Amino acid sequence: MVDNALEEEVLLMLPQDPNILLSYVNTKLRDQYGSLEGLCEDLGADPGQVVRDLAGLGYRYDCERNQFMPIS
Repeated sequence: MVDNALEEEVLLMLPQDPNILLSYVNTKLRDQYGSLEGLCEDLGADPGQVVRDLAGLGYRYDCERNQFMPIS
């Protein structure tokens, strides 16, 4: 059984500011994760929400590069 306080703490690990989120996610993808799904699974985040949040900044996830890139 997962402790609810611990679960909330994990969910709060993702930055709420989209610009900081972009930097944080791309750094994690570069240094620790082979996919966005793996990162989100470990952090208890919704990959679709991360994609939507960063699309609002003009970025899309490129699975071949495993990073968020500017939308051309």
